[in-house]
Amino acid sequence: MASPATCSTSGCHNEVMFSYHLNLCSNRSRNMKSISKVQNSLLTSNEKWVKNQLVARSLQRDSSSHCRAVAVESKPLFTKGNKFILDDVIEAQQFNRSTFDAIFEVAREMEDVEKGSPENQMLKGYLMATLFYEPSTRTRLSFESAMKRLGGEVLTTENAREFSSAAKGETLECRISTIRTVEGYSDIIVMRHFESGAARRAAATASIPVINAGDGPGQHPTQALLDVYTIEREIGKLDGIKVALVGDLANGRTVRSLAYLLTKYQDVQIYFVSPDVVKMKDDIKEYLTSEGVDWEESADLMDVASKCDVLYQTRIQRERFGERTDLYEEARGKYIVDPGVLRALQRHAIVMHPLPRLDESCR
Repeated sequence: MASPATCSTSGCHNEVMFSYHLNLCSNRSRNMKSISKVQNSLLTSNEKWVKNQLVARSLQRDSSSHCRAVAVESKPLFTKGNKFILDDVIEAQQFNRSTFDAIFEVAREMEDVEKGSPENQMLKGYLMATLFYEPSTRTRLSFESAMKRLGGEVLTTENAREFSSAAKGETLECRISTIRTVEGYSDIIVMRHFESGAARRAAATASIPVINAGDGPGQHPTQALLDVYTIEREIGKLDGIKVALVGDLANGRTVRSLAYLLTKYQDVQIYFVSPDVVKMKDDIKEYLTSEGVDWEESADLMDVASKCDVLYQTRIQRERFGERTDLYEEARGKYIVDPGVLRALQRHAIVMHPLPRLDESCR
C-alpha cells in the first residue's frame, strides 16, 4: 500500500502566500493616504472608480471586525482573482466560502510570482509591526518574510511578554497606549498573545488592521486558512471529506479554527480523538451542531484512521498545564501516529501537523 502524504503545514511556502494577501488587503481609513499613493501607480484611469469605492467602504467601517467579499469586474488593485476586502483577521468564523475562493485563487497565482517582478514590490512603503507575546518561529518568520518579499518593512518584537512593558505586570487593557503607539509606527499589526480574545481587544483599540497570529487557546485563523488550502490541494475537494482532529483539542487553537472553517463546506464529518483531560470544548461542538456538521468523539485512533481523509495531529501543549504536570504526563503520548496508524489510513489520506512536533508521531 502506498504511504499517505504527510504535510507539515506550519511555516511552508503557502503560509507566506496567505500572509501576502492578508497584509495586502487589510485596508482602513487611517492609512488610506499612503495606500492611495501605492494604488495610483497600479491603476489605469478606468479603474480609479474602484479605488474610490474601496476608500468609501473603508471610511464606513464600524468597530466590529469583519470580512466581506466584494465582486468587481475591473482588475483588482491588489489581487488577480475576485475582489475581497479584509479588515481585521481575528477569527475563522468571519470568513465565508466566496472569500475562501478569492483568497485561494490569489494564493495559487502568487506562488508563481518571481523575485524582482513588479508584483513583488506591492508593499513597498508599508511597515508591518509584529507583536508576539508568546515565542514563535514559523508564524512570525512567515509573516515577516512575506512582508519583505513584497517590498515592505518589518518592526519586530520576538518575545514582547519578556522584553516589554508586559514584563512589568501590565494587562492588555492597560496597554492601550502601547497599541496606539505601535499603530503610529506601522500600517498593520500582526499579534500573538497568550490570552484568548487578546487580538479582538487589540483590534477594538487600533485604527489600523490587526491580524490574529494566535491568541492563547483561542484561535489561529491564518493557520486554518492554510490548512483548508492544503486539504483542497492534496485531496482535491473539501465537500464530503472526513477529518480526524487528534491530540490536544482543549488547548489547540489550530484545531478550533480549522473546525470553524470546515463548517463552510457540505457533508463534512469531523472526528475528535483526544485524552479525556484535553477534549474538544463544548463551544466548538455546539457550533458544529448548529451548522449541521456531523461530529463524534472517539477513543479509538485506529478505527478513525481507517475512515478519514485527513488525520490532523497536534501536540499536547505542556505550557497550558501550569503546575499540573501529572495531567500533562497522563495525556502525553496517548495517541501516537505510528506505522500501524499509517497502515490503517486509506491510500489517498494525508497526515497533517501544524508544528512544532514532539513525540506524538513517528519520525
